[in-house]
Amino acid sequence: MKDKELIQIALMLTPPWQVVECQFDVNQKRLDIHLDFAKGSRFSCPACGQVDCSVHDTEQKSWRHLNFFQHETYMYARVPRIKCSCGVRVIDVPWARAGSGFTLLFEAYIMLLAPSMPVKRIAELVCEHDTRLWRLLQHHVNEARDEADYSEVKQIGVDETSSKRGHNYVTIVVDLEESKTIFATEGKDSTTLERFKDDLTEHGGTPESIADVSCDMSPAFIKGIKENLPKAQITFDKFHIIKTLNTSVDEVRRQEQKGHPELKNSRYIFLKNPENLTCKQSDLLEDLKLKDLNLKTMRAYQLRLNFQEIWLLPSDQAEPFLKKWYYWATHSRLEPMIKAAYTIKEHWNGILNWFKSKINNGILEGINSLVQAAKARARGYRTNDYLITMIYLITGKLQFNLPS
Repeated sequence: MKDKELIQIALMLTPPWQVVECQFDVNQKRLDIHLDFAKGSRFSCPACGQVDCSVHDTEQKSWRHLNFFQHETYMYARVPRIKCSCGVRVIDVPWARAGSGFTLLFEAYIMLLAPSMPVKRIAELVCEHDTRLWRLLQHHVNEARDEADYSEVKQIGVDETSSKRGHNYVTIVVDLEESKTIFATEGKDSTTLERFKDDLTEHGGTPESIADVSCDMSPAFIKGIKENLPKAQITFDKFHIIKTLNTSVDEVRRQEQKGHPELKNSRYIFLKNPENLTCKQSDLLEDLKLKDLNLKTMRAYQLRLNFQEIWLLPSDQAEPFLKKWYYWATHSRLEPMIKAAYTIKEHWNGILNWFKSKINNGILEGINSLVQAAKARARGYRTNDYLITMIYLITGKLQFNLPS
């Protein structure tokens, strides 16, 4: 079998397209494949679909293809412009998308590597500039999102993730039932929920269809949800509630540490549950429980542990328990814990809503860890647009229309 015929079969070319020439340069490690169409061929119009259109003229174009072993491969062809009743149009070639300098198989290869490799490293691997690859990724992510249907989304989680050092954030919205990111946008203020509402509408959903939202106790998120998702019930994430209490416990410890040096280097003991402590930490905790010390930190820690028991109670016992805990905390004479109790009082309904919705941001925290791992591999991203593209690519469960 001739080389041209073999390559034509490998490229899965069908008439009228055919391989007319192959040039292999060993020194440059490069294979050039020249394609052409048979004389007198007629094509369909890419705009209106009219068939059997004659060729008006041609444009010479080239595309980067998958490597031939370790050798870079390029394809060249005269692309016809056809005469149609709707005007003169450039046809779509079967091996590449319109406007791309890459073949579909090359693009599929990049899309396969991108979720697990930094784009800069991929660019080095395929000897391309990373900016071109980012444009490729953004095109396919945007195209897949245009086809996404969010009409069935009813429960969402909202959280922010850091994009750069300092106060740079991207807000992520996750479909909790499908465990996938459906929206990501720059910032973490209330307008992020307004942008989500607009995006949800564009993808077949309605703001009124969102029944439950899990988020932290951010005033910006609360404001955005109330203004843009009128029927949504807010459930405050358990992790962030406990984080608030942990912060208060640690503040009590730091204040008391000045007069009790035995509390030094004990921070992480009071941030864990007893069953998660190491043997050494458990021994130190037992020493700190001695009655003659009467540590305020131990009382604050016990308040935090008691609060956690609310998640184990039946729904009808949750509010009475919370009222008792609130009374205990506000009469503890521990200022940081009193402040934390007031914070919980302000978010009372959102905490109790958990017993109806049973949702939390655990899925979102897992997604956030995937995003941060990708960011660490890439040593950060030049722009938030690049980070958002990667968030969709890794966690959006998008369907890409690419050859396998």
